[in-house]
Amino acid sequence: MLKKKFFINGEWIEGNHYQSLTSPYSEEVIAEIPQASEKEVDQAIEAADKAREVMAKMSAHERAAILENLVRLIEERAAEAAEIIAKEAAKPITTAKAEVARTIATYKFAAEEAKRIYGETLPLDAAQGGEGRVAYTVREPLGIVTAITPFNFPMNLVAHKVGPALAAGNTIVLKPASQTPLSSLFLGELLEEAGLPKGAINIVTGSGRVVGEKITTDDRVSVVTFTGSPAVGIGIRNKAGLKRVILELGSNSAVIVDKNVEIDKIISRCVTGAFSFQGQVCISLQRIYVHEEVYESFVERFVEQTSQLKIGDPLHPTTDVSALITRNDVERSLAWIEEAKEGGAKVALGGKAEGNVLYPTVILEADSSLKVSCQEVFAPIVLINKIQSMEEAYQFVNDSRYGLQAGIYTNDVFTALEASEKLHVGGVMINDIPTFRVDHMPYGGVKESGLGREGIKYTIEEMTELKLIVWNKN
Repeated sequence: MLKKKFFINGEWIEGNHYQSLTSPYSEEVIAEIPQASEKEVDQAIEAADKAREVMAKMSAHERAAILENLVRLIEERAAEAAEIIAKEAAKPITTAKAEVARTIATYKFAAEEAKRIYGETLPLDAAQGGEGRVAYTVREPLGIVTAITPFNFPMNLVAHKVGPALAAGNTIVLKPASQTPLSSLFLGELLEEAGLPKGAINIVTGSGRVVGEKITTDDRVSVVTFTGSPAVGIGIRNKAGLKRVILELGSNSAVIVDKNVEIDKIISRCVTGAFSFQGQVCISLQRIYVHEEVYESFVERFVEQTSQLKIGDPLHPTTDVSALITRNDVERSLAWIEEAKEGGAKVALGGKAEGNVLYPTVILEADSSLKVSCQEVFAPIVLINKIQSMEEAYQFVNDSRYGLQAGIYTNDVFTALEASEKLHVGGVMINDIPTFRVDHMPYGGVKESGLGREGIKYTIEEMTELKLIVWNKN
């Protein structure tokens, strides 16, 4: 049995307590994972603290070179990386391979941005009394970044925290999701080989209650970056004090389909957005609002294409949909589907489970008060509702605690511009689903969807401090 260790101060350290990690699909034990006590977490923070000066003084080209080495190493072991994701997260292998490719791109962006961290000059003589002075700004690393990452993109969402932190000259304590620690420990191996100084990254696995509490409240920590549920994120924000906090939280993302859209051209894209990785994606397409003139046609084609998705083993190359991350998520999803039926909604497809696999489910005519509509479902469930106007659609989309991304399909440029103004979200995708993301764009939400922005350049801004320097020539 594979027995893993913590990675602290450049060394692999055994834990005193271990917990079995099981496959969400087969439910077989795949590894034994150490469970950190406060002692190990403290050791990780201390190591990161000692490495701060080394990282802060490291030149931009040296930081970039380490990240470039990391990119090369991931490329060499891409097949192994994808298999790790598929086993621990039950992500279909083709989707896991796509995540590895995105992870490589994310670290490439980080390597490039490491060489582009700069400030600006300021014309102080624009103000009376500023004559004879020269001013400029620089960006400096904040220090220790603590990162708490989710299960759904166990390599690429880690890259969105680790990449910019290292590019900016910070040190890191990483706490991966309990179900997907293998991806992060794999990263530790690669960064060690890539030449990262000891203590610059420290990886501790275990309970969020123990590890998360310590790395959020410790006074040596400067930044807390978290991706996960709003309840946990809000708790972190309340405990973090004056630390910089970056939160990427939940959503129930929606797309609007206008009456002038050619339905056949968008169905495949919408099905992919709804059911990729079993809907366990922050910007998964959960709500679809279709104009009444094309509603019946859209529903018919959407259900038909969804019914063709292949269910099964995540390691099989033809699998589209596999197991949810836990049995509890299956049971919760079934309960939400039952609530929707009792509330008058119709289940056009799915609504059943086999083992930990929930079949792709399409729900029609769901009231906005139902959990499948107003909460984040994080499962292969999508609702399709009829609208009479764009104004009605905007109201439905905005009637949410969340606001990460939204999409609209329309051939009317004025409608597109109107939607971009009226949709209260962090990103509006014109003629695309809300699930679109590339790794250098600013990504984040409003309301309970989070605080701050990811996307390498933008995260570096969050993980650095702006310093002003003024020279008096008088």
